[in-house]
Amino acid sequence: HVAIEIKMTSSVTSLRDNAPLLTGVKNIIAVASGKGGVGKSTVTTNLAVALAKSGAKVGLIDADIFGPSIPVMFNCEREHPEVKQVNGKNIIIPLEQYGVKLISIGFLTPPESAVVWRGPMASSALKQFISDAEWGELDYLLIDLPPGTSDIHLTLVQTVPVTGAVIVTTPQKVALADAMKGLSMFKQPQINVPVLGVVENMAYFTPEELPNNKYFIFGKDGGQNLADKFGVPMLGQIPLVQSIRESGDSGLPAVMKEGATANAFMELAENLARQVAIRNATFDSTKKVEITV
Repeated sequence: HVAIEIKMTSSVTSLRDNAPLLTGVKNIIAVASGKGGVGKSTVTTNLAVALAKSGAKVGLIDADIFGPSIPVMFNCEREHPEVKQVNGKNIIIPLEQYGVKLISIGFLTPPESAVVWRGPMASSALKQFISDAEWGELDYLLIDLPPGTSDIHLTLVQTVPVTGAVIVTTPQKVALADAMKGLSMFKQPQINVPVLGVVENMAYFTPEELPNNKYFIFGKDGGQNLADKFGVPMLGQIPLVQSIRESGDSGLPAVMKEGATANAFMELAENLARQVAIRNATFDSTKKVEITV
């Protein structure tokens, strides 16, 4: 057994071979789901804020180009990032909210308008968010990926070395089947991004008037079974409670408030930080993926 020291602040470890892009970013974490509607963006939002509350320097790229929800969840949907010129090149200055640096296509288009782009344009936008933004020094850069497996996923792993992936699912079979595909994608030999663990969202329902009761309305232990099947850690179980939905709609992440939900997200952040430290102590450094199709 190797003792791994867990650091969530300035001593966070890194093994990224990150030249020439994002040289100040220690760890890039891809947050993915096989299926839409499992609460991936909600989990990413609260995870980012929880890491920041723990003292880490955190950034978040909303890579869900066709369905950006990060602006709403951070209550800055009508704000626009500053753009400055550096050596004749336009550089985006990420917005900052709740201690997290943010970039989303939602900051660059009207909230009510649809982004109707072909795959290469969406991939180009993600590349710009990575290469043409002033991210500075970060311990963690979270990437909120679109559901499923797409051009965006391949563009990410081909553009920068990714430290690891987090898979978000709900307990029911249909979500788990798609989550399995997403997990398998990262484990493919030509991609080979370490899966840091599984998050089971909506793991159980707890009514506000009965805070000690758990109702497993979508099934029980589906996320744990998925983690066990692939031999990856179970990072956390997030309950289905009304306050999480209300927090997402109001733009104040649930982890900002005291209570059991906030505790669940803080525990998730701690578990992720632990897995990043273990990954950086035991695996080779990540490199960009070379894929020829």
